[in-house]
Amino acid sequence: MNFVVVGGGPAGIQAASYAARLGAQVTVVEKDVLGGAANLWDCIPSKAMIATGGLLALLSRASRMGVSDVQLYPELDSIKARIASITEHLERSNRDLLGSQGVRVIQGEARFLDSHHIAVQSISGDEIELGGDAFLIATGSRPRVPDWAPIDGDRILTTRQAYPPPEIPKHLVVIGSGVTGVEFVHMFRTFGSKVSLIVSRQQILPQKDPEVAAALETDFLDSGVKLYKGARAKGISRDEDGNVVVACDDGRSIAGSHCLLAIGSLPNYESLELDKAGVMLDDSGYIPVDHHCVSNVKHIYAAGDISGKLPLASVATMQGRKVAEHIMGLDTREHHHLDYDKAASAIFTEPEIADVGLAEAEAFALGRKIRVTKVPFAANARALINGDSRGFIKIVSDPATGVVLGGSIVGERAAELISVIALAVTAHLKVADIVESLLVHPALAEALAEAAD
Repeated sequence: MNFVVVGGGPAGIQAASYAARLGAQVTVVEKDVLGGAANLWDCIPSKAMIATGGLLALLSRASRMGVSDVQLYPELDSIKARIASITEHLERSNRDLLGSQGVRVIQGEARFLDSHHIAVQSISGDEIELGGDAFLIATGSRPRVPDWAPIDGDRILTTRQAYPPPEIPKHLVVIGSGVTGVEFVHMFRTFGSKVSLIVSRQQILPQKDPEVAAALETDFLDSGVKLYKGARAKGISRDEDGNVVVACDDGRSIAGSHCLLAIGSLPNYESLELDKAGVMLDDSGYIPVDHHCVSNVKHIYAAGDISGKLPLASVATMQGRKVAEHIMGLDTREHHHLDYDKAASAIFTEPEIADVGLAEAEAFALGRKIRVTKVPFAANARALINGDSRGFIKIVSDPATGVVLGGSIVGERAAELISVIALAVTAHLKVADIVESLLVHPALAEALAEAAD
């Protein structure tokens, strides 16, 4: 089996690695960083900056824990060096992994010649033609920039120009109140910036549980973040003093030192010449796939952001594994398809937010009977010891069987704690299975058992 992977992000690397272990001859073509631009230029740098901001936020609460006179400030050059070190280490690890498995890696840009051949324009200037029995398209996405946003990389930024930005903004105006937008709000407020957030609807995080969104809104407001609800940005300009001014469709204008655009992403497909391979796109430029991640061409697969499924690195990684299994025939054995409804996700604000499975509001909208139990971290000993008792754990279960259907967590370490609920949802465990687990004391995880009880 000659398997060609176009795109070396989480989906591409996992598919290449697993297929090679199963005996395929694998070639990976990647034009930027091995590990994925969205991962190593977006996800990892943002979380590194959030970790730095989290330390600053923790120290700001030091007086609650009996420590006084702690004052630290972010140092931009050191943050840049730290991010570069982390991403370089991860890219090197990916190269070492694929190299140890005999995977050929070509740095360059690919385009299809027909359904079984691609041409690669390498960074050395050579054009290489490759044939394959199967192909995976995993070219990811890029930040969406509308015509009314004159991005300059200085004061008007996309997300990828803000890890970190040229300078720490005095007043940052964030456009977009989805996951990426609220993470930036949190990040820069911990760095000392004044932050304004333009919210096109009446709730930040419009796709999340309203109670979860409300908890984060409260924290934002308490920390001085200004929310402009029901406002949709329609233009960005600079005034005579150099300030950035965002005009909204309701007549309001918000001025700041910097503006950050966080309004979604677009799939990377333009240079692939997919029409020559017969691969179809939907109206938004994504490649529709079936439960095996197969496109309309039976030997061409798509995974990661370009597949139009959940834009999460964890989902892309699992898609890559499933692609390798299907290519190598393992789907003829006991095989579990991806259930995207059971994917856990997290938002690295403070407090952290995480959820998985069926949400309370979604269940009510569907008319489904559920049992909802909730425990605040204010009742948890470890949260009090840590000096941060914000948030709660909510578990959704089937009232007839006790099977865990989903859950939401707002609070410290939510991204880690959600793993327990995710396992319960995936394995069809019951709330009793969580209740009867002998957990560590004192620990934040005890709230999981209390919420399940």
